[in-house]
Amino acid sequence: MLSLVLPKGSLERATLDLFDAADLTVRRSSDRDYHASIEDPRIDRVRFLRPQEIPSYIERGLFDLGITGRDWIAETGADVVSLGELKYSKATADPVRVVLAVPQSAPWRSVSDLPEGVRISTELPELTSRYLEAHGVKAMVVPSYGATEAKVPDIVDAIVDLTETGSSLRRNGLRILDTVLTSYTELVANADAYADADKRAAMEDIALLLRGAIEARGNVLLKLNVPAAQLTAVTDMLPALSSPTITALARGDMNAVETVVPKRSVNTLIPALKSAGARDILEIPISKIVE
Repeated sequence: MLSLVLPKGSLERATLDLFDAADLTVRRSSDRDYHASIEDPRIDRVRFLRPQEIPSYIERGLFDLGITGRDWIAETGADVVSLGELKYSKATADPVRVVLAVPQSAPWRSVSDLPEGVRISTELPELTSRYLEAHGVKAMVVPSYGATEAKVPDIVDAIVDLTETGSSLRRNGLRILDTVLTSYTELVANADAYADADKRAAMEDIALLLRGAIEARGNVLLKLNVPAAQLTAVTDMLPALSSPTITALARGDMNAVETVVPKRSVNTLIPALKSAGARDILEIPISKIVE
């Protein structure tokens, strides 16, 4: 029913992991194959392309649905329907930022300090030009096709580039002067395809599965038994999406408790629960959380 396009490159591995967690495993003959398939009746064609190209192709109707970044949607100006942010990226769950960066030694402290004619290299020339124009900066915007950080300072004076952690910029002797755009990955659709009721329903099903897989990341399900006398003390220690589920067991003085907790806290939480009176504690992985 749906044609789907996924990002090739830095987001590729993280996207494959996400689809696998959502029970939408992507199958292809090799990592270099641009054609793929998903065993799901809602998806009949899958391609991998560079995320820079995806918004325009979706706008033109070459694909019904795809994943790309807000940065590339802004750069191309593509008219697509957003089904929402998917908060994952190549290294962390944090957004990617499009930043204006300058050498550590540069005297400029804000974008308004940039002199007329300043040379700025970027893979996002349209977005950069609009940003500079909005700040009244007359600059020479030089399109970049990779290794943008390496062009400072002998080729250009500054760059506008993508960063997730800022570590690459720091390694290259650059500091961030301003954030041009904060960009999450997005699930986007062709407007005509989204207007079709059947296709829209299929798209929203897929979005639900992907969001559920993202929501489950970093969380586990704890199940434990608690004597009635210790129930309040134990449940007061438990975080939960809403509140713990508590069920009285056949033995009148015992209760079964279930709750979702962050994985990062389990190493200290489980011993504390045991000390407070909990027993039979189970930690169970979660693949999806659908609210």
